[in-house]
Amino acid sequence: MDVRGTVDEGFAGVRDAFARNFAVLGERGAAVAVYRDGRKVVDLWGGTKDVDGTEPWQPGTAQIIRSATKGVAAAVPLLLHRRGVLDLDAPVATYWPGFKAHGKERVLVRHLLNHRAGLPVLDTPLTPSEALDPLRGIEAVAAQAPVWEPGTDHGYHALTYGWLLDGLVRRAADGRDTGAWVADEIAGPLGAGLWLGLPPAEEAAGRAGRVGRIEEPEPSGGLRLRPKRSVSEAHRDPGSLTRRAFTAVSPSPDPNDPAYRAAVQPAAGGIATADGLARFYAALIGEVGGVRLFDAETLALARAEESAGADRTLVVHTRFGLGYMLHGSASPMLSPGSFGHPGRGGSLGFADPESGIALGYVTNGFRRTVTADPRAQALVKAVRAALDAG
Repeated sequence: MDVRGTVDEGFAGVRDAFARNFAVLGERGAAVAVYRDGRKVVDLWGGTKDVDGTEPWQPGTAQIIRSATKGVAAAVPLLLHRRGVLDLDAPVATYWPGFKAHGKERVLVRHLLNHRAGLPVLDTPLTPSEALDPLRGIEAVAAQAPVWEPGTDHGYHALTYGWLLDGLVRRAADGRDTGAWVADEIAGPLGAGLWLGLPPAEEAAGRAGRVGRIEEPEPSGGLRLRPKRSVSEAHRDPGSLTRRAFTAVSPSPDPNDPAYRAAVQPAAGGIATADGLARFYAALIGEVGGVRLFDAETLALARAEESAGADRTLVVHTRFGLGYMLHGSASPMLSPGSFGHPGRGGSLGFADPESGIALGYVTNGFRRTVTADPRAQALVKAVRAALDAG
């Protein structure tokens, strides 16, 4: 495999790990970028843009990042809070009056971010075409009754997370949706290859080499988490929260469909380059090209533990801050202070403030892993080894 790109002195092990992903773990096309203290120290890519094609991956190739989108989307309400627009401890219905039906007047803004709202499922799943409607999902979560008392427990809101956040963001400020906020306030100022709703011009560029086609994993065997527990069995049970949360849109839409890529889906529909994802996380913890997104107080909110323990949806032990997964057994990152978000199938973005590291990894070879994909973990371990050696 011809791995291309650059690594700074001391990070050669990351190149070696990236190459081994192709040689040993079946990687087909992927990229990884790492920033340290706002400066890019790793920028690697290899394989083909399309998992079933022959066109080489290019430096600007982007991929759908599934739930790694959540970490990007979470920055929007946190920035609105920093600006005094959103009160994290206010009821969601303060900003979104139609939301309070069926006992949801007790759902606070922070509950949407820390997966404690009790709304991981839809009693009536959306069809793929309904999910593309910018308002249909928002209307559905507003009409949904919680499946547990809001605030009393946590469970991963796999798909409903996006409609919950987007409904709040649209109503709390000036009417822009989450995708527009990311474009205007985050990706634009940073010059980052990062989209929640791929613009037509970028979709056109995709046909010339921007966005690659992904490979969906085989459906047999259900989801996989590391460490393995009973999540696969739970996913095969049609009545489980696991199955219902991941099938809130049913059947699953085609992620290679241009209409899907153009839709604003803050839970799992984001598209990014590895550099764009890493650059975003680098700007959460420090300055990148003159831009810093989070101040110290907002950064503390993002990574302070809000939820921990047995996850009602994912079954395993998970930890969440406000919008971000925290380092732990289900989602290992660089150190106990790391925060970020994996994407089902392999992608990963995170930051580690103590070391100044930010990492973005994207792939077109999606696997059944929900968190802790072995390819991403190999890269994380190589970065850790580089820091330990330096």
